[in-house]
Amino acid sequence: MSQDERFAFIAEWYDPNASLFRRFELLYYPKDGSVEMYDVKNHRTFLKRTKYDGLHLEDLFIGNKVTVFSRHLSLVDYGDQYTARKLGSRKERTLALIKPDAAPRIGELIDIIINAGFTITKAKMMVLSRKEAMDFYVDHQSRPFYNELLQFITSGSIVAMEILGDDAVSKWKMLLGPANSGVAQTEAPDSIRATLGIDGIRNAAHGPDSIASAAQEMVTELCSGPCIALEVIQPNPPKIFRDFCGPSDPVQYFFKILDN
Repeated sequence: MSQDERFAFIAEWYDPNASLFRRFELLYYPKDGSVEMYDVKNHRTFLKRTKYDGLHLEDLFIGNKVTVFSRHLSLVDYGDQYTARKLGSRKERTLALIKPDAAPRIGELIDIIINAGFTITKAKMMVLSRKEAMDFYVDHQSRPFYNELLQFITSGSIVAMEILGDDAVSKWKMLLGPANSGVAQTEAPDSIRATLGIDGIRNAAHGPDSIASAAQEMVTELCSGPCIALEVIQPNPPKIFRDFCGPSDPVQYFFKILDN
């Protein structure tokens, strides 16, 4: 590792006073653990290079949220080609959105996600209003199926999950298969959309097309909301689920790992 090696990310911070997202270039120097921030819009240095012990190389992947001197930043993209090339295969987060037609089979889909090597880090069940659906599918407004899509996606419960894994965006898209379930049945017969979907609208699940889209969609769909109740079917459900969740205090779990 060279003395001057640095990794660059595009980070967003929500400014509550101005009610808007501010974008920064976040620079991290692994040699000494120092950070630097540059205000993208105003073209000026926001934070001079400063040693900061609260950020580590393993924290730096697209979709993650990090804290730098009390500012909560979302990493939405790579800042340069060098960073993308060096860290591009590291862990990413993406949105796995289960649509109303597949929501009754959420248990089966969770099994598929976990067996594919993902970790589910957030989950939320909800029913979208028409306004929320219009905001989510704003890029589809000119499509002839737009109104049918809005009617379908608001017709019942959806489940939004943040999933974490290596190359998560493209890997989840591969698991989904082609957007049209009819095409998926021919081109990717083992995919989620081929086995659980019906057509190009009722196609079981959604996944963002890019790292930047994933970061934005997770902000939209995974804000605070109602809890989810799941039925767990196992020989000893209470023990198995408690073991899966771990201690209620994550610090206790951390020290348990260190003891082992």
